[in-house]
Amino acid sequence: MAHNPSTDVLVVGAGPVGLSAAAELVRNGVRVRLVDRLPARLPYAKAVGIQPRTLEIWDRMGLVRDVLEAAVPIHGQLTYVNGVEQPKVDLELPPEVPYGFAALPQYETERLLEEYLAGLGTAIERETELLSFRQDADGVSALLRTASGGEEETRVGFLIGCDGAHSAVRKGLGLSFAGGAFPTSYMLADIETDWDLPAGYSVRSLHRAEDGTVDDLLVCVPLPGVNRYRVSMPAPPELVTERPAEDGAAAPGADGADPDGIAHGLGGERLPELSQIQAVVDRLAPEPTVLSRMRWSSVFRISHRIVDRYGEGRVFVAGDAAHIHPPTGAQGMNTGIQDACNLAWKLALVLRGSAGSGLLTSYDAERRPVGEEVVGRTVRHAAEGVQADPDEPRTLMLREAQLLIDHREGPLATTPYGPSDAPQPGDRAPDCNGLAAPLVTYRMRLLDVLRGCPGHVVMLYLTDPAVARASVDLEGARVLGTAAWRVPELRAVAIVAQGIEPLEPGARTARSPLPSPADLSALADLPVPGYLDAAGEFARLYRPQGPTGFVVRPDGQLGARFPLHRTKEALAEYLAALSVPA
Repeated sequence: MAHNPSTDVLVVGAGPVGLSAAAELVRNGVRVRLVDRLPARLPYAKAVGIQPRTLEIWDRMGLVRDVLEAAVPIHGQLTYVNGVEQPKVDLELPPEVPYGFAALPQYETERLLEEYLAGLGTAIERETELLSFRQDADGVSALLRTASGGEEETRVGFLIGCDGAHSAVRKGLGLSFAGGAFPTSYMLADIETDWDLPAGYSVRSLHRAEDGTVDDLLVCVPLPGVNRYRVSMPAPPELVTERPAEDGAAAPGADGADPDGIAHGLGGERLPELSQIQAVVDRLAPEPTVLSRMRWSSVFRISHRIVDRYGEGRVFVAGDAAHIHPPTGAQGMNTGIQDACNLAWKLALVLRGSAGSGLLTSYDAERRPVGEEVVGRTVRHAAEGVQADPDEPRTLMLREAQLLIDHREGPLATTPYGPSDAPQPGDRAPDCNGLAAPLVTYRMRLLDVLRGCPGHVVMLYLTDPAVARASVDLEGARVLGTAAWRVPELRAVAIVAQGIEPLEPGARTARSPLPSPADLSALADLPVPGYLDAAGEFARLYRPQGPTGFVVRPDGQLGARFPLHRTKEALAEYLAALSVPA
């Protein structure tokens, strides 16, 4: 497949999604060019919520420590209706989930991703704008306006548009962006309070009119710092320079309106003043407070839209370029980051010739249903509140944490095996605690085993280590029974049962004793690295039926699950799904 000798993929847009796409591509050995039309990061705390699933992805990349040091935890939400406190919502997840909910201003997320990418040898080309592009069977020709003001035409293998709600890439592809707009514009601000509310809790205070409708609203999300919050509330009429039409189209040329008619994001020339924010807080705050140190403010407009397809040929869209929706539940940026990771590993395999170009069609097949569900759910929650969701609390919490996203109906999902309610192909591969290995004097997590590996991992659950020695030729399994598999990062590990009863759901393993040297001897002479399931937590979460194999995809989803005696056949089925020609 012919492409530019110096660039495999051009990524347009250096927000969290574009940075994530570039980082995952470079980590997989792909040559990337990342451009952004802005001269610097914007200093606005727009997307601030970071979901546990995103932290898992960043853990595997080796980025999570820096994020954890910069972010603050979100423990839950305090809700008030007409001044009356409602039951507190605590964001509690099962003990096997390694990370909680966090908050970090978007510019800090971008800084950390940019520094991570720089460590991989790739920098953002600032003040560089995509003007147009055309694609053919062999690549994409893109016309750029560079920082010098001149124009440059570059030839690349693929193009990814991560360029936001007003995406030039989406427009160039001619994708539809159907949806609508909310009639209300909102004020946003980054401020500090002097109240005594518990740290780590967001605040949602609303007023209901006699007919039950919400006619006033204040939402405060914690940010790093003492009593620092990003606050949002309906904007007063004097700040609304244009209102979206009922179909979501703003009048072309109106102040703050994009010529494409999509009203979404920060806009308007009239910025809220501290006194206007204070007036709403005076009406709705659960206790009197004086605001101070306003770092920035803006008016924010909300649309809900999704493209009819996530790409065409060699050109793709991700993040806000593909889907926009209310910020309820902090789903947007996190969904976009997962878009980027899903696409990146597939592009890397295709560019190396390790997979058929038909694999790229699975990006739309897997991610657009996720985008549709997120758009629908956030619109519903924005109108009715999360508390109106019919799901039971545990399911609701796991879904908000983005831990229930699955691709079971996607084209890469292989034949299910084992209990239907056990993790199956397409599901997230759960993390677990309580693994042990020689030379390691602490209890390991599965994420410790997967960290830093950009490719696929084959996990072999063994009830008897002799099974691996006798029936699985793993030394010769770099090709795993098929010449089509040429992925150098493929890694195989063994998880060995210790012969104890699996833990009950909800049990913690932190105080379980470390295994003895005699127990660890079961790992000796394995043809692959071995880890002892010392607490039985892997068995509890994965529910293997005897010796069982699993394939973990680069994005942390399961690719396959199979009885160990069918390893070669099962892997051949999965590899066939990757090798579909265009």
